[in-house]
Amino acid sequence: MRFWMSNMEAILYTTLLLFMIGTVNIFSASFVESGQTMHDSYYYLKRHMMMFGIGMIALFIMSRIDYRKLKKLISLLMILTIGLLVAVHTHGIMINGAKRWVNLGFQFQPSELAKLTGLMITAGYLGPIIDYGRRVTLLSTPFYVTVILAGIVYKQPDMGTAVIIIGVCLMLYLIAGLPKQQLFVLLGGGSLLFIYAALTATYRAERIYAWLNPWAYREGIGYQSVQGLLAIGSGGFFGTGLGMGASKFYYLPEGHTDFAFAVLCQEMGFFGVIIILFLLSTFAYYGIRIALKAPDGFGKMLAIGTVILIVGQAIINMAMVSGLIPVVGVPLPFISFGGTALIVNLTAIGILINVGRQAAIFVPGESQSAPDNSRNTRLKLARQARTLSRVK
Repeated sequence: MRFWMSNMEAILYTTLLLFMIGTVNIFSASFVESGQTMHDSYYYLKRHMMMFGIGMIALFIMSRIDYRKLKKLISLLMILTIGLLVAVHTHGIMINGAKRWVNLGFQFQPSELAKLTGLMITAGYLGPIIDYGRRVTLLSTPFYVTVILAGIVYKQPDMGTAVIIIGVCLMLYLIAGLPKQQLFVLLGGGSLLFIYAALTATYRAERIYAWLNPWAYREGIGYQSVQGLLAIGSGGFFGTGLGMGASKFYYLPEGHTDFAFAVLCQEMGFFGVIIILFLLSTFAYYGIRIALKAPDGFGKMLAIGTVILIVGQAIINMAMVSGLIPVVGVPLPFISFGGTALIVNLTAIGILINVGRQAAIFVPGESQSAPDNSRNTRLKLARQARTLSRVK
């Protein structure tokens, strides 16, 4: 029994289901704070829906434009992204001690765009290499550009997003067949760089200490982690009920953004978590199916990169909120509030759907090709018949 007509339909409906669950969760997690600080309990919900509308327009456009035409726009997208990232440092909006947003009529976060830009730059480079069986190497301009994007984001400071940008790029290199020698050098150098980045900033070092023993820092840097764990633990199997969780009453900071998963666990319980994991697994399964059927290497890298971008962020966020890794400030796609992230994620999914549509058109044996083949056969037989008649 098939639940979906196609891989693309599965991706779209899975995304919409995640969005609907996330919308309920965002409203439940934010209505107390927004009611008291913004004098509008629906403030975050309305902004969330507005960004969803923009994102769905982007999804529709990207799903209709042949993804291979996007190659011509990669350089322009790269210049635009770097320009916006530089603008953050000169004209950015300071929130919670970090400059990560610029005012474009609404608060836009260029680091989210940098995730998609890094993905497209990497896919544009690795695609032809896969098609022609060439040797993959990190010593390439696209990799250097992606490192620059991650470096600018790291300086905002936003180490979590920088890790996502470079992480998606490296995963694609590994999938494309990165040589073992470069892999070992990468692992060693990456480990040293991570230790350096974590320990050179005081707040990052404190986060690691709080991660190792959050209860010892529960009145300070570990407060958010402790409250997140308490919210998760109090949910039980079926949760306390939608809107009935206590964490939103100023117990859990950032309950509608980075720690939205904790609110979901408290109000929907383990049952809600299973639904989220099932939907993410379904997304990954059908996304990989699209990648395997893609007409060319560029499509394969775009598809698998989108899966890594969405599911990878989800894994990191859930691990962070659950205390398995330090707090790194990575949102949970479609479940956490974040306008720019929502638009970018929906745009990436539009590209993924487009890869699937092109694969359905060009896969041998599809019904679309049958009429052409039979017509060509008839034309060939007609030409042969005319030739024989002339001979006679």
